[in-house]
Amino acid sequence: MNTRAIPAAREEGYFSWFHALTGKERRTFWSCKVGYALDAMDTQFLSFVIPTLIATWGLTKGDAGLIGTVTLLTSAAGGWIAGILSDRIGRVKTLQITILWFAFFTVLCGFAQDFNQLLWARGLMGFGMGGEWTAGAILIGEVIRAKDRGKAVGMVQAGWALGWGASALLYALMFSLLPPEWAWRSLFLLGILPALFVIFIRRFVEEPEVFVAQQKKIEESEERASFAEIFSPAMLSTTLRAVLLTTGAQGGYYAITTWLPTFLKTERHLTVLGTGGYLAMVIVGSYVGYIVSAFLTDLLGRKKNFILFAVGSLCIALAYTRMPVTDNVMLFLGFPLGFFVSGVFSGMGAFLTELFPTRIRGSGQGFSYNMGRAVGSLFPLMIGLSSQHMALGEAIGVFAGCAYGVMILAALTLPETAGKKLES
Repeated sequence: MNTRAIPAAREEGYFSWFHALTGKERRTFWSCKVGYALDAMDTQFLSFVIPTLIATWGLTKGDAGLIGTVTLLTSAAGGWIAGILSDRIGRVKTLQITILWFAFFTVLCGFAQDFNQLLWARGLMGFGMGGEWTAGAILIGEVIRAKDRGKAVGMVQAGWALGWGASALLYALMFSLLPPEWAWRSLFLLGILPALFVIFIRRFVEEPEVFVAQQKKIEESEERASFAEIFSPAMLSTTLRAVLLTTGAQGGYYAITTWLPTFLKTERHLTVLGTGGYLAMVIVGSYVGYIVSAFLTDLLGRKKNFILFAVGSLCIALAYTRMPVTDNVMLFLGFPLGFFVSGVFSGMGAFLTELFPTRIRGSGQGFSYNMGRAVGSLFPLMIGLSSQHMALGEAIGVFAGCAYGVMILAALTLPETAGKKLES
């Protein structure tokens, strides 16, 4: 670590931890943050072009939903595989591969001629989308010192909101310059931009010291780490509880973000949801939520922060579905919605990094987070089926409550890891 003196004014500031980083650590931080933002940008393009595809190709809402579900499932598989690769070939190499992967298949989406081609291209893109998060979260978690790990990893996670905002701006730009039948393709073609960023990573980002030390030990002992170790008697309980934690967080997120717009449009007959102002409020709320949660996860501890944001997410879901709201109220409720449902993820990367030993960290973190993503992606389907027998708002509340309840129980039973030093 850098031992140079830090001015007192900086030492007392909220970002003193960043000023204390070495050049190597800063390059790693920005590489992971920008990489995650570009991942989000390419991922969010689909949500903006779906209306155009429905109009030009005659897609049904079911077709559009299938593309989204397939992407989530393949991203879960991609994150799982990327975790294993991170333990085998390194965090940095895996990060490069996953960025190139999702950039290539995003561009391929722009050349799709029909629904089946788009489904395949988007599904394959999902492997890189999920893999990038896993590799980047492990990399930044291992580079940053223990007491600042939560802040750093959380602020990297905030890159998602920046990428989401960038995709919204590019959507507005392309659709203002080009006719819709060309604009949606040009949006996907811009997905090539992340590939250029790999050049920077390849030249300036190095593997974490703790990982390099672990690899030397493995070479000397000639005993390679095995993915199956995360299911060994010593690790099985931790792995399963980590899966429950991530399932609760992602199940609640998908339950709220997938069905709330439909509920508010069809049952509350609100019009503000389709406006840029509402989307901007949600995106800004998301970014602020990530940042606040990043600091709180070090200040309060991982577990208390998870519980705080899980309770906040549940409360905002109940407010949306139970309270009588107008368009004006809904516009401002977009901020706390983004704040809580996104902020709940801010401490996830640091926590999972600290739960698993270095030799199987990629396998454990990749499996836990992405198994949670796979199970959580089923929540929108279950809400849709349940809404045939109960009110949609009630179904959203029930499943969001179950999801965040599971998350809180898992957080209570898992060990507190704030400040834990990573040992090889």
